[in-house]
Amino acid sequence: MPFSDLQSFLAHLERHGDLHRVRAEVDPEYEITEIAVRAVREERPALLFERVKGSPYPLAVNVLATPRRIEWALGRHPEEVGAGIVSLLEKLKRPSLASLAAARGQVARALGARVKRVGRAACQEVIEEPDLTQLPVLRCWPEDGGRFVTCGLVLTADPETGERNLGLYRMHVYGPAETGMHWQIQKGGGFHYHVAEKRGQPLPLTVAIGADPCLLLAAVAPLPEGVDELVFAAYLRGSPTPLARAARVDAWAPAAAEFVLEGEVASGERRQEGPFGDHFGHYSNAAPFPVFRLKAVTHRRRPVYLASVVGKPPQEDKALGEAVGAMMGPLVRLLHREVRDLSARYEAGFHNLLVVAVEERYAKEGMRAALGLLGTGQLSLTKCLVLVDAGVDVRDLGAVLRAVRDHFDPAEDFLLLPGVPLDTLDFTSGRMNLGSKMVLDATGQRAVGPGNAPQEVRPRAAWERFLAELLRHESAVRGARVFEDCWLTVQVAGDGRRIVQELVREPALAGLKVIAAVSPDVPLDDPTLHWWGVFTRFDAARDVVFTEARLDGAWPGYGGRLGIDATFKAGYPRPLEMRDDIVERVDRRWNEYWS
Repeated sequence: MPFSDLQSFLAHLERHGDLHRVRAEVDPEYEITEIAVRAVREERPALLFERVKGSPYPLAVNVLATPRRIEWALGRHPEEVGAGIVSLLEKLKRPSLASLAAARGQVARALGARVKRVGRAACQEVIEEPDLTQLPVLRCWPEDGGRFVTCGLVLTADPETGERNLGLYRMHVYGPAETGMHWQIQKGGGFHYHVAEKRGQPLPLTVAIGADPCLLLAAVAPLPEGVDELVFAAYLRGSPTPLARAARVDAWAPAAAEFVLEGEVASGERRQEGPFGDHFGHYSNAAPFPVFRLKAVTHRRRPVYLASVVGKPPQEDKALGEAVGAMMGPLVRLLHREVRDLSARYEAGFHNLLVVAVEERYAKEGMRAALGLLGTGQLSLTKCLVLVDAGVDVRDLGAVLRAVRDHFDPAEDFLLLPGVPLDTLDFTSGRMNLGSKMVLDATGQRAVGPGNAPQEVRPRAAWERFLAELLRHESAVRGARVFEDCWLTVQVAGDGRRIVQELVREPALAGLKVIAAVSPDVPLDDPTLHWWGVFTRFDAARDVVFTEARLDGAWPGYGGRLGIDATFKAGYPRPLEMRDDIVERVDRRWNEYWS
């Protein structure tokens, strides 16, 4: 069933026992974050805070934090969305009365995928002078630079073509009518601003806070540049997306939103934005970003403010990211026929680890697929891409590691791409928007070569004896664990590079394919936080070593084992931790929230 707005979706959740109203007063500075983080990890209902300190408006959080809520929002499993589009396109390639009749539901949905301009809009029942101090804007983490709008859907138009873009970008609140606009690399709103700035003119825009779930999902989907998110939302919803002309700027706004911030981003102006505790589980450093100045705030008579919290996984973005991946996967397979499945891993912050299953029709076709994907939209920001065979479950990291164990050989199967665009939030290279990527080819269907046959697995007892000795005699090593007879992670207090370089050359560890060092704050017994600690803290060009490395002309050659120094390094932003007094307060009040 389609939902026309946020409040109809919240009512549905409440009817099904999946929304909890918190009637106790809560503080938008830190307290809501701590409650929301715990609620996600304990798989509790979405939350509606009815009394938020300092604001007359209720606040909803964790609204799309589970697969069940997303399936309710879409009316089907996310993978059925992309599969339906692909099925329709396949039928239209050879149209017939029978094929069109079979696809009539998809055809009707596609024909209804449009924008509808309306004169009266729920989002404009009240029009006010801008005053963001009245909104329950969150301050999420202790070292955040201030309060941030975390769930604002920013609607822009290309000044030259009129092409629309809807994206979700954080907004650092500087004052009652002024915020930052965190347009990261490869974002459509940022491209529109680039055009406006070249013309020396401001970019008018609107920001919707609190919208129907399909509009939110469309905004976070990595659609190809030029594809209208509002039209895609209409396709997801099965009904047109209503737009209303903004009250005080030359722009349009989602008519069914709870709040709309109207204003413009000035040309040529930057202001320090951040720090902000982001979904990589660390603070993103303060940096200059464009400035958004409000002209008006419009809203419903009884609006609900929508927020989202990010941090160390898992958070709400786990369910969102996996749903978007399931929706877009079939479309990626349409463009790359050799790709059978793919999964951007939430444990690694999505962009840091992409696993791709391919069916190779000739030697190294998987590597060709990897290079193609690394040049495709948001996938171009991937840091580490692992290729596996079509029969490997890309969502099972154990199965992926077994493929690496059996088929990965650095001499043939490792590709390093230094000095390329990287996610704005990635801090490991020390240069914003730039870093390095690597590809590990763990496919087994290829021409005869070192990686063709499964590798011999050394008896676990040999590793265990060596690791026991290492823990006794190397004071810097605090813990060690082997995963799937393939991957060894050691906790290191101190020089991780030295330890990794020694271990990749250790004969007793022959048979292992990857050896990684992490800092003591990364737990080895928590699968989610373990992979988070590895993949958010290394740059491939700076922090990866091998047993053997040589240069033959311009051709790099690698051999033996791959080592990764993923320890915390000088200059890295701090990982996210909540203040002790906030943790104690939430402990003390926990039952009060749920009564």
